[in-house]
Amino acid sequence: MNTEETTKERLATAWDRERLASAEALRRNDLPTAWAHLERAHIVSQPMAVRHVRTHLAMLRFAVRTRRRHEVAGQLFRTVVAAPGTWAGRYPVGNTGGADVSAFAPMPIPVDLQMLFASNSAVAL
Repeated sequence: MNTEETTKERLATAWDRERLASAEALRRNDLPTAWAHLERAHIVSQPMAVRHVRTHLAMLRFAVRTRRRHEVAGQLFRTVVAAPGTWAGRYPVGNTGGADVSAFAPMPIPVDLQMLFASNSAVAL
């Protein structure tokens, strides 16, 4: 297995964990925690087109459920550009994916997520 596959597997596993944690928080009606896990899922999904789009769809569902019009509009746009941005390698690394931040602004990756992007022992970002 090459290093790229290892990194993608780590990201996919982390994405699954964040999505499950978001769903669990939503079941408890803990909306801030559910959204925070979706933002983390977004960060780790950016290099994977299908998961990136699925994350924006989850964010869109959340926005509809919570009746946040600005977020709905933002997620509609982001859902359309997510896959092409990933395929082109032109996505803002670390961006949390919500409509409250620019869709084009890179952001710092949380320290606990940085290791997921590492190739061997060095952080690749």
